[in-house]
Amino acid sequence: MSDGERKIRVLVAKPGLDGHDRGAKVIASSFRDAGFEVIYTGLHQTPEMIVSAAVQEDVDVVAMSVLSGAHMTLFPRVQNLLREQGADHILLTGGGIIPEDDVKELESRGVGRLFGPGTPTSAAIDYIREWFREDRATEGV
Repeated sequence: MSDGERKIRVLVAKPGLDGHDRGAKVIASSFRDAGFEVIYTGLHQTPEMIVSAAVQEDVDVVAMSVLSGAHMTLFPRVQNLLREQGADHILLTGGGIIPEDDVKELESRGVGRLFGPGTPTSAAIDYIREWFREDRATEGV
C-alpha cells in the first residue's frame, strides 16, 4: 500500500442468536494482519445494529458470519437496510454454513462472494482487495 492509499475498512458482524464467534474472530484477526481496518461488532447483533455501525464507521465492507441457518433472512435484510440508508456502495459479503444453492441465490441478489468452512482466509482477503480496487477505480476514488 502506498502512502496515498487508505486502508480498507471492514465491519465483521455476528448477527442473530448464534453464539459461535471463533470464525469471526479468526477472520477479523486475518483482516487486521492483511492491513485492513477492522471493526468487530461482537455477538448477537441485529441487522439494524449492523447497518447502523457500518454507516457510522464509514466502512467499505460488511462481512457477516452466519452459522445459525438464518442466512436467507439475515443477508437480504442487511442488504435492504444498507439500500434504505443510501449505503448500498458497501460490499456485503461473509461466510458460514450456507448450502451451495443458497449461496447462488444470495449472490444472484447482489450479495458478494460467500465463503464456507475451511476456506483459507487469504481467499476472502484477496476477494475484498480486488473488489476494492475495481469499485474504487470505477468511482474515481
